[in-house]
Amino acid sequence: LLTDGTYNTRHGTPHGDGRATAVRLASGAVVGCGTVVNAAGPRARWVAEMVGLHLPVVPRVRSVFAFDCRTPVADPFPLTIDPANVWVRREPPIWLAGTKPQPDPDAALDDFAVRHDEWENRVWPAIAHRIPAFEAVKLVRSWAGHYSVNVLDANAVIGPPPGLPNFLFANGFTGHGLQHAAGVGRG
Repeated sequence: LLTDGTYNTRHGTPHGDGRATAVRLASGAVVGCGTVVNAAGPRARWVAEMVGLHLPVVPRVRSVFAFDCRTPVADPFPLTIDPANVWVRREPPIWLAGTKPQPDPDAALDDFAVRHDEWENRVWPAIAHRIPAFEAVKLVRSWAGHYSVNVLDANAVIGPPPGLPNFLFANGFTGHGLQHAAGVGRG
């Protein structure tokens, strides 16, 4: 990101009036801009650093487990969250479940390893305790992705920082980004 010098840059000497003026792409091409929106999800902190700002948003791994249950469970079945922060929901023909890891360390940007111990030690025991039909299930697949977590309060950071009015944050949704995207985009 290139600015008028009010903020630090790594990519050249910017000119402007206290505003972001351009974005330099990985190819080296420079694209002029009227507004920059940092909606970089788990990489948002590093985008903010390009203009010398600190953003308390970090990537954290979340594993999702898909399982089959042959014992009938009443429909409709709402998203259910256990007091131990284990969630489960129906995604016909399978079920999905997961939890917030304990501990919940920052993740490397290339870390997409499924935390299989979460299924064995936390997720399955919690859902089997709450829903007896889940005592006998078959794990059919799993995957991992990143939440972009605001480490201050787990709430989104939205809007411009002081002194750089055309650089907008839309970050740190802590797993609720898709739910809030339409409203944040409109705002």
